[in-house]
Amino acid sequence: STPLEKWLGDYVAKHHQTDFWVLERYPYEARPFYTMPCADDPRYTNSYDVFMRGQEIMSGAQRVHTADLLTKQCGDKGVDPKDLAAYIDAFKYGASPHAGGGIGLERVVSLYLGLDNVRKTSMFPRDPTRLTP
Repeated sequence: STPLEKWLGDYVAKHHQTDFWVLERYPYEARPFYTMPCADDPRYTNSYDVFMRGQEIMSGAQRVHTADLLTKQCGDKGVDPKDLAAYIDAFKYGASPHAGGGIGLERVVSLYLGLDNVRKTSMFPRDPTRLTP
């Protein structure tokens, strides 16, 4: 979580008396090329983050499912579509609208228990400085 997300969490807790909240429709500029823009306002995306005690615990979005839109959005985001040709080509044969999200279980446990370090929630934590048990 960024310092701004933590500030926002403090603000929400103070003004809305909750430590659990959802932020949806992130700006288009803030999300990756494969995130679906909102149909009613393409400045925003069909995406969300779930926060607990000022920390993001889950992030998700609807994914782009057409090759043409993927190619356009690669260009918008400065990604060379040629580098993703195999990925983009897969959508030329048809893909259903789809979405997903990922939850950080260790982060949830750490926040729930009030631990000072998320590594304490995992038997074998991994990070850039520790790759083996």
